Amino acid sequence: MTAFIETMMNPHFVATMLAAVCVFATVLSIALPMLQRDQMNRRMKEMAVERGKMRSARLAEMSSKDRPSNKLRPTAKGFMQRIVDELKLRERFDNDEIRENLKRAGLRGQANIVTFLFFRVAAPIIIFFLALFYVFVLYDTGHAPIVNVGIALGAGFLGFYLPNVFISNRVQKRQTSIKQAFPDALDMLLICVQSGMSVEAAFAKVGKEIANQSIELAEEMALTTAELSYLQDRRQAYENLAKRTGLPGVKGVATALVQAERYGTPVGQALRTMAKENREIRQSEAERKASALPPKLTVPMIVFFLPVLFIVILGPAGIGYMQMPK
Repeated sequence: MTAFIETMMNPHFVATMLAAVCVFATVLSIALPMLQRDQMNRRMKEMAVERGKMRSARLAEMSSKDRPSNKLRPTAKGFMQRIVDELKLRERFDNDEIRENLKRAGLRGQANIVTFLFFRVAAPIIIFFLALFYVFVLYDTGHAPIVNVGIALGAGFLGFYLPNVFISNRVQKRQTSIKQAFPDALDMLLICVQSGMSVEAAFAKVGKEIANQSIELAEEMALTTAELSYLQDRRQAYENLAKRTGLPGVKGVATALVQAERYGTPVGQALRTMAKENREIRQSEAERKASALPPKLTVPMIVFFLPVLFIVILGPAGIGYMQMPK
């Protein structure tokens, strides 16, 4: 344990790990723009596929009483699916919380669930062998092999949490994008409803218009439009929107729309009130971030600005004093 602690506190080891992280971040920053595709078109196509699936399921449900059900043809399972089935990962890890987090991250369908469960088990193993390769081949730590194996085991243990960290970061980015564009979407939705459009048509129109500002919100509104068209209970579509986003502002709007559907209250009045509240929430959050900026700038100013300022002010005086004849 002492050798492990000494290894982790070794300046050369820490500098090497930081350099590796910086190189990885640099390569990732350069590679991501090259690999990025037209996200808006791709996600709109995904929403069209989801809409088609819902329509097919609805038609199959309506016609199931008139014709006998046929068995689906067996389809070939992929490598991840076989691993998940053989290890029974669904029974051990799959639950409603994981499914909700994946939906909030924009990852829908069984394929994404299988991929997440697979990497939940495969990530620790992959990270462990990569760490072994690093400490035994790329970087000579100078310690006993058992210490190197311990370092690799620690890295593999951290790899168990990588899928959850990835999903959490994706959920946070998605919620931030939706939160910033949601008040503007409510304003456009209010204009569409007051002009005489139905709620479905208003959601579809706003989903297309808001895509340039937030693809994530456009995706959610397109999916809500499909659910409003094909679900028997419209209330379920609004509740699904609130669950998929996980934002209090969206949940409040969904509740207001449900009450408007149930009690017959004007939808425009509810949207106007919720749009005002969401704008105030966005403004208060911006003010909170602005008030937290001065304390965050204190340490960088002390570390980076003040030494340079002292050198510029006192440097000439110091040089003159050193050149004075004694």
